[in-house]
Amino acid sequence: MTACAIEPASDGVEGDGADGDDADGAARPECTITADGAYAARLTLDGDSWFPERWTLDGPEPYAVPLPGNQPEEPGTEVQPMGDGRVLIRRLADGRHNFSLLYPTGPGTGELPLGAVECPDRGTRLRLLPPAPGGEKAYALAVGRHSSTVWLVAGGAFGPEHIAEIPGRCSGGAWLDRTGRMLALDRKAGGRTKAVVVDLERGGEVSPLLQIAADSDDRLLLADPDSGLLLIRSDAPSPGQGRLGWGVVGSTLPVRFPESLRVPGCAVTPFAIQPGQVLTPESCAVALRVDGPVASWVGVWRPAQRRMHHLPAPEGWLAGAGLWTGDGVLHLPYATAGAPCGLARVAAPSGDAEGAGGAG
Repeated sequence: MTACAIEPASDGVEGDGADGDDADGAARPECTITADGAYAARLTLDGDSWFPERWTLDGPEPYAVPLPGNQPEEPGTEVQPMGDGRVLIRRLADGRHNFSLLYPTGPGTGELPLGAVECPDRGTRLRLLPPAPGGEKAYALAVGRHSSTVWLVAGGAFGPEHIAEIPGRCSGGAWLDRTGRMLALDRKAGGRTKAVVVDLERGGEVSPLLQIAADSDDRLLLADPDSGLLLIRSDAPSPGQGRLGWGVVGSTLPVRFPESLRVPGCAVTPFAIQPGQVLTPESCAVALRVDGPVASWVGVWRPAQRRMHHLPAPEGWLAGAGLWTGDGVLHLPYATAGAPCGLARVAAPSGDAEGAGGAG
């Protein structure tokens, strides 16, 4: 079992240690956005000191509110925006993951301690899962040597709550519904990685999600609860080499691996799917981060198209962060010296014709 214990909330947080790596070894995005796109949060620098910052995105113009604590944060500290505008923070000190909610109060920062999850086994890694639908709850994933644990770390009645224990080492994380019940994780067991669904309302009941081939590694990268569109990475079509593909939850059609999702010499990672396309998953616009040898940019693609549109990223883009509106406008947060809190708006190209949209 994953050796993690609950500790109650206290009046303060001690220590200055932090864990800078995710449980699955993946780099964290530079900014995290709520599921409804209203708020974002990130850790930013003031000179040599790190501090949390909340962005409000649902108004006429975005604006940032700094939330510095009594001392600078460690670079590995995680922050996540909640639906009410508060910011969840995870700090690691002496094997304890301490959780608090931060909020602006007058000239300072208010802090509500939520308690801690203790992981005495140094081989156990804990990180926050992507923001849950609704914004009232937040979850974390602790990955141990032989099993993984889902914790409710904000929104519970009495501090952190143990929700589910899953055999195997899990990574990733995507929500499959708008209620925050069905969580998809990539589980490594028996030498293979397969995406599974964890039902958080049935004691963590696990069921398969992706089983493309018996000997393939099949990971879920992104999911849209409205249309059921899934973006996956699997080595089924080319053993030993992961390729991007797409499918639809509940569909009897096989996962497809279009050539249009391949960019030679570049890493391609999907980060946002257009919501609201309930009956037409093939028409959903998908935003992808394309990392080349010397630069990163944005790709826009739809399953129904035969090509990807390549768009320049705004200067200072918080790489890997962004969201779609239902009518197909991509919002990309950025920060520069002249505009420390900006939001570029890019209209998705339509059809197979060239088009770069516009930014504002």
